[in-house]
Amino acid sequence: MAYDCDVLVIGGGIVGLSTAYAITRAAPGTRVTVLEKEPGPARHQTGRNSGVIHSGVYYRPGSLKARYAVRGAAEMVKFCAEYGIAHAVTGKLIVATDRAELPRLHGLVQRGRENGIPVRELGAAQIAEYEPEVRGLAAIHVGTTGICDFAGVARQLAEASGAEIRYGARAVRIDRRPDLGVAVRTTTGDVVRGRVLVNCAGLYCDEIARMTGDDPGVRIVPFRGEYYELARPDLVRGLVYPVPDPAFPFLGVHLTRGVDGSVHIGPNAVPALAREGYDWGTVRLAELGTTLTWPGAWRIARRHWRYGAGELRRSLSKGAFTQAVRRLLPAVTEDDLVPTAAGVRAQAVLRDGTLVDDFLIREVPRTVHVLNAPSPAATASLPIGREVARRALAVLGRE
Repeated sequence: MAYDCDVLVIGGGIVGLSTAYAITRAAPGTRVTVLEKEPGPARHQTGRNSGVIHSGVYYRPGSLKARYAVRGAAEMVKFCAEYGIAHAVTGKLIVATDRAELPRLHGLVQRGRENGIPVRELGAAQIAEYEPEVRGLAAIHVGTTGICDFAGVARQLAEASGAEIRYGARAVRIDRRPDLGVAVRTTTGDVVRGRVLVNCAGLYCDEIARMTGDDPGVRIVPFRGEYYELARPDLVRGLVYPVPDPAFPFLGVHLTRGVDGSVHIGPNAVPALAREGYDWGTVRLAELGTTLTWPGAWRIARRHWRYGAGELRRSLSKGAFTQAVRRLLPAVTEDDLVPTAAGVRAQAVLRDGTLVDDFLIREVPRTVHVLNAPSPAATASLPIGREVARRALAVLGRE
């Protein structure tokens, strides 16, 4: 077979581009091609997140998320500084507004210290030192949290990788043969042949896995994150988060000042009716069917229906959303909230309804599948890219 490249990456989000960047640095001369279905990079999860460089304070010590976030946050700040990408190390507050949250807040202090993250505990009066308009019973300040332009990071990774990036090239068929390699047919009619395939398709990673003939063992269940922009951004200086509910993998409605000075409030997490369903009007019946026929999706609904009902209520009622925000920021009114762009999270779910909480990377013959890359994937994209690259190069070396 005449190969077009050594490593063929599907997906031009930040993880796919970081993988290409890491491969060409670890093994100069390795030919890498990236297939991206959109006309440019980072059009979905990467370009529609809150832009936060996470510190790693939330994650179980020893987990991939904890290790990659702590390491990745420092590397991301350095990368942005090196290439002139907008960023800032702002720190953030995690605020308890109810006594029942105080034990969980203290648990985050312990977890942060176990992960090597500097954490300062604050009483109610000390919160005003950082955020004069925020109210709470207690808080912690995490100094290593920051913000950046992740879409800009993705563009820089694409340029610096030296890889061939093919935009508008959606994979429609994959032929993998252990003795020959992988051939991918795209919507343009082209066939691209590589020795090793890397699946970084995000919202469609499980479908790409099935195209190769592999059973991913998970189904991507999309959750839409709905945001508002604050009309009075002067009410918030930096980043303010509630104490997260450990039973659900979302951080709750929080306040985020971006690199452009605007303040986003959200996300409200609701089921999306399409994998790229950024509003209630976007429905793709085939994609909705793959969610509804997955046993794990129904088990999630039964297990978390109370939490989900609250999220749906806030999605359909601006007043309910405002009420949730006022727990942290009492001065906010409905008129202060301006709807803005939503994002969709690719949540991997097991058949038994377990929400996969950590990064999930699987190797099979001539292929590396990235099947779950949840937050803090953008923060941790540089070390994740190196890990995926290491596995891809190992597969290449075993030919």
